[in-house]
Amino acid sequence: MRDSSRDGWQNRLETYVLTNFEGVWSLLQRVEPLRRATNRALISRAILKIPTRPNPFSTMAPYSSWESLTDRSYDSRHLPPVAQDGLPPEDRVADLFMRRGEGEQCPKSTVMFAYFAQWFTDGFLRSDRHPERDPRRNDTNHELDLTPLYGVRKEITEALRSHEGGRLKSQVIGGAEYPPYLYDGGAVKPEFAGLGVVRPGQIPPDRFDTLFATGSDTTNSQIGFVMLNVLFLREHNRLAGLLAAEYPSWDDERLYATARNILIVLLIKIVIEEYINHIAPYLFEFGADPWDFKRESWYRSNWMAIEFNLLYRWHSLIPSRLQVAGAGLPVWETIFRTDLVTENGIARLFADASNQPAGRVGMLNTDPALREPELASVREARAVGLAPYNAYRELARFPRVTRFEQITGDAERIAALREVYRSVDRIELYPGLFAEDTRPNSVLPALIGRMVGIDAFSQALTNPLLAPRLFNERTFSPLGMEVIRTTKTLSDVLNRNVPESPGTHFVAMTRRDWRRER
Repeated sequence: MRDSSRDGWQNRLETYVLTNFEGVWSLLQRVEPLRRATNRALISRAILKIPTRPNPFSTMAPYSSWESLTDRSYDSRHLPPVAQDGLPPEDRVADLFMRRGEGEQCPKSTVMFAYFAQWFTDGFLRSDRHPERDPRRNDTNHELDLTPLYGVRKEITEALRSHEGGRLKSQVIGGAEYPPYLYDGGAVKPEFAGLGVVRPGQIPPDRFDTLFATGSDTTNSQIGFVMLNVLFLREHNRLAGLLAAEYPSWDDERLYATARNILIVLLIKIVIEEYINHIAPYLFEFGADPWDFKRESWYRSNWMAIEFNLLYRWHSLIPSRLQVAGAGLPVWETIFRTDLVTENGIARLFADASNQPAGRVGMLNTDPALREPELASVREARAVGLAPYNAYRELARFPRVTRFEQITGDAERIAALREVYRSVDRIELYPGLFAEDTRPNSVLPALIGRMVGIDAFSQALTNPLLAPRLFNERTFSPLGMEVIRTTKTLSDVLNRNVPESPGTHFVAMTRRDWRRER
């Protein structure tokens, strides 16, 4: 058992209240005025655990200046940089993440959760894409705006639009809709000259002509990215078709803009009401209530932080073999394999991912095939001089740990940390985040969970489409408002977009066999 003496009595009391008294929480959930008031209070309380934006620092400089406070091509940061002297070799730190044996399963999460986390965060946690990459800089709009589908810049969006009926370009394969192909004869098609793919040197030559034209250069890189992008492409075009039929006087531009508005809000609803509620261990289920937060002190413009980027490297969620249409494939056999999606259809693949347990988020549980991403994360944290793990515990209102046993109760992880760092005060943020034990009924350790909640809530609920003057029928249309009202989960979106496999298909981020710990 982990030594919980450094959790802090206020944190322990809050967790106890939020994970007990089921009857009280059920009542608050059922009575709408009480639900909204409770939702607003709990979300604001979660966000205010850490000082809110604007952060005084960015990765531009170790001090505040007008440029560092306004140039969002640099990452925001919660704490100023510190010297990185005397740290253990990068390789030894990366080895702290590597899986031993078969690895541990998460008792709560499915691979569908892992796929969704990976895909949706690629829309806003985007490091610099230039050939001479600067670890201080980013390539993001800092918004939940479906960048993987629409692109990070207008010229990318324009290349992906059909400019007819508000639709995105697509092709039909086996009776179902997919993005158009990016390459022809091994060369990028002229119409997609501004688009690309990550790590082209790792792509077998025979796969280039099967890659899709998408908004993000990473969308082709793994089967989970591809599945979700195909689904949201279909939903955009479905919405555009419904709007065109309902409002025949609308031109292409208005149809496109309204379909995109609706789809962005659907994403925010799924993120908060399915994804965040899956992560959280609490009995109360959070809601994406518009309007409720406009006067809160944290209601500020979005600016993604380097710490938020790094704490989302959940490589350990990915099992060593992924179930794909009845076959267990090693991770690297699902890379740049869009053919797996077109040959099997997304309904089958969503069901496969929803029926396979994910790995446990944490140290000593990343598949060796993903060692390079772990090593790159260690290097990125050092390149920007992140403060140590204990400094971020203080920032997030956790007491500093004084013993390894206060981080984890796992003897193997304690021994590995002690061997590499010798002292708890030397532990870096990135390995420290993943060394902690996961919380009961959650999928994340405490510090990651707190930091994810703060940024996820405060950067999703500030979306302009949720503002009082925008969340209405003028922005979304009456038809769009009804779609928003009746769409609750990822399953809702999938099961109306699989003409190749009619019927109801199981889609879930939570395992069928999960039972709440008492």
